[in-house]
Amino acid sequence: MRHIIFHIDVNSAYLSWTAIEYLKRGEEDLRGIPCIIGGDKKSRHGVVLAKSIPAKAYGVRTGEPVVSAFRKCPMLRLEPPDHKMYARYSKRLMELLKSYTPDIEQLSIDECFLDFTGIAHRFSTPVDAAFEIKNRIREELGFTVNIGISTNKLLAKMASDFQKPDRVHTLFPEEIRDKMWPLDISELYMAGRASVEVLRKLEIRTIGELARSDPDYLEIHLKSHGRLLWEFANGRGDDIVKAVGEEAKGIGNSTTLSEDAKTEEEAKKVLLMLAQSVGRRLRKAGKKAGSITVEIRYATFRNVSHQMQVTPSAQSDTILYQRACELFGELWDGTPIRLLGIRASRLEEESAPQQMNLFDYLEEVRETKNERKQDQKHRKLDRALDEIRKKFGDDAVMRAAFLKKQEKKEEKDPQDQG
Repeated sequence: MRHIIFHIDVNSAYLSWTAIEYLKRGEEDLRGIPCIIGGDKKSRHGVVLAKSIPAKAYGVRTGEPVVSAFRKCPMLRLEPPDHKMYARYSKRLMELLKSYTPDIEQLSIDECFLDFTGIAHRFSTPVDAAFEIKNRIREELGFTVNIGISTNKLLAKMASDFQKPDRVHTLFPEEIRDKMWPLDISELYMAGRASVEVLRKLEIRTIGELARSDPDYLEIHLKSHGRLLWEFANGRGDDIVKAVGEEAKGIGNSTTLSEDAKTEEEAKKVLLMLAQSVGRRLRKAGKKAGSITVEIRYATFRNVSHQMQVTPSAQSDTILYQRACELFGELWDGTPIRLLGIRASRLEEESAPQQMNLFDYLEEVRETKNERKQDQKHRKLDRALDEIRKKFGDDAVMRAAFLKKQEKKEEKDPQDQG
């Protein structure tokens, strides 16, 4: 039996998820009016992260400046992004999909690959299964997805980009000639603007024309990327879905507390200690974390955990601590805590280039010089502290928060004086 891969992509995720939140408040559905997500409401700066279908009808494009979008549609409604809320909806989506199979590779907050091969026997056809999944997502979670089906990840992703929204499409190898080859070359995955310009100068305008070209000739003009595009145009791609469990080998630390933590302040001091430990180990291993998990074990021995993406990937104690505190705030129910843990996963090399999505780009645009200097200062401080501890031991440098805790303990339990 050949591999069957699904590519599942949320339709206009940021706008859809925001619309659901507004509907809960009894407001109108943002998906039915000209609306965009992105930028700043007052200044109207930034870029369009997501758009409604009515906004698209005015020619509004994802990635264009907000100012440009308003010129096209003056009555456009603008809503700011809410990354925490997006993470919650993404988590619900992945939980629903994992009720079918654990063989899921999450690409971003709103898209993933699902290896259908192992569960194919449970359904009449892959298309029937895709419709069941798509309809469940719409009915149970309130938003729509497109699902592309094929024998490898490339073709599945191409298929999911066909007509939207709320659709299921197939693109099997035998369908490439009819469904993919007539498309404009700009529709091919990984065909960026610069590559498309070169190809058009070579009088290659469709994916089919690229597929029938000489790959050696393409390499002359586009180097190795030319051959990669030729392979994609011919439907050649990877069919291995890298499930989270395989690539989530991470670095973590947990501690059972000598006394149950009963306040947020007590718990956050422990989280700070754990974040420092995990950050130090990440730097020592030359890794950055793309995901962080916080685990709580209550005094009743009930365990709970929560995970979130770290975008961009990081190894800084400060960033790890901030994310851990966010997760803790969502998890903790106020009862005494016996154990706390932090785990960094989805690791990548320290030197790996950072792939940014539109949300990251918006944040980068907004970032001030002072914020960049602050980030550099954190990195230098982390490295300096690592060196001191390496030479003089882990207890050579102590955060003020821990020092105050120690002083209180000594006041409470003074040594005998002889």
